Amino acid sequence: MSALSLGCWKLPDLSLRRLLLYGALAGLSGCNAPLMGPGRMGTATMTFGNTASLPPPAGRGVALLAPLTGPDAAVALALVNAAKLGLGTGTVPPLEVFDTGSTPAGANAAATAAVAQGAGLILGPLTDVETSAVALTMTASHVDVLAFTSDGAAARPGIWTLGITPLEQVQALVRAAKASGHGEIAGLLPLTPLGEAMAQALRTEEPDARIQFYGDFASMNAATRSLSNYETRRGPVDAQIKELRGEHTAAASAEASRLARQPVPPPPFNALVIAETGRGLEELASLLAYYDVNPGPVLVLGPGLWAAYPAAVAAAGLGGALYAAPDPAAAADFVSRYTLQFGSTPPALAAVAFDAGAIARTATEAGGLDLTALTNPAGFSGADGVLALQPDGSVRRGLAVFRVQADGSQIVRPAPAALPAPLL
Repeated sequence: MSALSLGCWKLPDLSLRRLLLYGALAGLSGCNAPLMGPGRMGTATMTFGNTASLPPPAGRGVALLAPLTGPDAAVALALVNAAKLGLGTGTVPPLEVFDTGSTPAGANAAATAAVAQGAGLILGPLTDVETSAVALTMTASHVDVLAFTSDGAAARPGIWTLGITPLEQVQALVRAAKASGHGEIAGLLPLTPLGEAMAQALRTEEPDARIQFYGDFASMNAATRSLSNYETRRGPVDAQIKELRGEHTAAASAEASRLARQPVPPPPFNALVIAETGRGLEELASLLAYYDVNPGPVLVLGPGLWAAYPAAVAAAGLGGALYAAPDPAAAADFVSRYTLQFGSTPPALAAVAFDAGAIARTATEAGGLDLTALTNPAGFSGADGVLALQPDGSVRRGLAVFRVQADGSQIVRPAPAALPAPLL
């Protein structure tokens, strides 16, 4: 791989705790669309969210927890701008912003101060550890939280994680794989936060899926060989070739050569979830080829990070692989509005803050704070496509599925305009 192409693979120097948040979004810059408000597919007749059995919050305001100081301060202004743009100018009382200091303790202190000053709905905080830090306090106060992290493990009733999670990506990929006849799915994943999150998502979606982990090139080699059952698939043929060559005859040598050219039987899966995003992807692709796990017969499924460099993924040897991400065609309105108002192009993280603000606007449209609006089963048309907040804190999203190719990527499964009713 050239030095130029390696530049496309370099990830930000971030803590492992922040990788899921930034990782799910870093490749999606520009993949933002306007949030138009809740869907209108029918009127809800049930009470949803944590308001079904709990008293309403004492406060009626909306507060934003943002990392105005600390290591994440570089994104704070964009989060504040986007949240205000989504919320609009008619909110009474106006949006109050509290500094988390980019730490869990700071986030908890900021949330506590926000509630004390009358907040009934919290937007943010940014990371998974900050979200976990405020969760117990906010649940006890009956205050709902629209967090920006993409770590679904931080979700719980009343605490929604609005970032695009690995589970949402894997669900879209599994549906696409099965629709194309690739229903035997396995996972070959690195021991990283992203790899482990993709594994958990695959276990949730496909409980019987075989999964192998690796930590370095040697274990990557061993895991690929083991998962593909290469010994079983190739071993008998290799033994026969060795026996023939031991006969030292022209006929035996010819037969050994013929057997050596025969294709190896396919592995015990026809779709493979991976989570490589850097230099290791080229190494993994070479090992898949060596052990006759061939793209095409085996459909490779990867993370949404690939949206930043699909051509490089193809050049590494994985042309035809799929990833799930928002449809970039939906970006124009949000980007245009943000740029016009603030004079710069919004970073990818701004889309989540915009969604949170616009959802909060829906909850305050009637002049108070109606938290039941958050879990309207019709959902919302968000900056990254249609989404619906579930009572357990999870978020359902409509993502497009893309195929990587030499000149970029192509949508092979469009993002849905509306989400089907969830299975009960």
